[in-house]
Amino acid sequence: MNYDKYLSERAKEIKPSGIREFFDIVNTMKDAISLGVGEPDFITPWIIRDSAIKSIQKGFTQYTSNSGLMKLRELIKEYIKLRTGLTYSEDNEIIVTAGASEAIDITLRAIINYGDEVLVPEPSYVSYCPCVSLAGGIAVPIECKNEDEFKLIPENIEKVITEKTKAIIIPYPNNPTGAIMKREDLEKIIPIIKKHDLLVISDEIYSELTYETVHTSIASLEDMRERTIMINGFSKSFAMTGWRLGYLLAPKEIVNIILKIHQYVIMCAPTFSQFAAITALEQGMKDNFKMVETMKKEYNQRRRFLHSEFNDMGLSCFEPLGAFYAFPKVSATGLDGDKFARGLLKEKKIAVVPGIAFGECGREHIRVSYAYSMQSLSKAVNKIKEYVLNIKG
Repeated sequence: MNYDKYLSERAKEIKPSGIREFFDIVNTMKDAISLGVGEPDFITPWIIRDSAIKSIQKGFTQYTSNSGLMKLRELIKEYIKLRTGLTYSEDNEIIVTAGASEAIDITLRAIINYGDEVLVPEPSYVSYCPCVSLAGGIAVPIECKNEDEFKLIPENIEKVITEKTKAIIIPYPNNPTGAIMKREDLEKIIPIIKKHDLLVISDEIYSELTYETVHTSIASLEDMRERTIMINGFSKSFAMTGWRLGYLLAPKEIVNIILKIHQYVIMCAPTFSQFAAITALEQGMKDNFKMVETMKKEYNQRRRFLHSEFNDMGLSCFEPLGAFYAFPKVSATGLDGDKFARGLLKEKKIAVVPGIAFGECGREHIRVSYAYSMQSLSKAVNKIKEYVLNIKG
């Protein structure tokens, strides 16, 4: 049977995730060390897990409101006000989603008409461009360079804007580079956003993981709340990746449309996960986010270690100031990131992600996650050093 004629052309054109390809291989290799998955190595705190268990024991297993439990939306409102100074209505400006990934997808579907262009900084998270394409839009890359600390530069944004440009994605702290945009960096690009009347999709999933400065949401800057869709979640900050829980905040006129799509594709986020998130936020605000700070302190130690080690072995590495990734440049070995990563996996059983998985301008890089123990990182670094020395002869 010829199935090809039944399948979506858009879906067929999308490339499989460059991240998953490597880890499908890793799963078949005994004793391989993976430094690629963007997942905290911390277990969700017991107090959070216990609240989910108790919610199930009490029989809270039905659907919630499409927008999520009211108590959770109230706590998200409180948390966002604490962190950004912004106030959103729990009634019609907040949606609880099945992870930040769903929030990205339904947001793009809600705003894109066929042929609309969405600006996507590169390197960045692998899902943005496919989601734009599936919504009928065109993803337009904005090259972010090592020498610019992988930040968005105003003139680089301006030169790719056309009359079809509708929105820009602001993904900071950034996956895969670890770059951040400080308040003064964001202020430089706002005049362009306003000049061209663009919507902003601000993916702030790593907002709790900044190491030498406090995260600034672009929505908190002058006149930007009205044109920003803020996306966040519990995966990274509370070590809750498998719980699949995120949320988005935006003006009610935008949320009303996004909610219709959410109703049809998901109905509501998992109920037990919502109860867990209630405890995460309540406990977090009660103890000044001690659990988050504990993880961040450990990540910071690992961050400094990897940054130093990569530079010492001749792999130029920008200092990551957010998230939990390093993005060293491997071209000094004479290899691009893809060849380097494949050789490293084959010869030393160390898995990293080729930078090209995150956009063409990542071709000479690899992404290394430091959401792993210092013991694993130290062992992996020694093997990477051996590999680099062998290449250089």
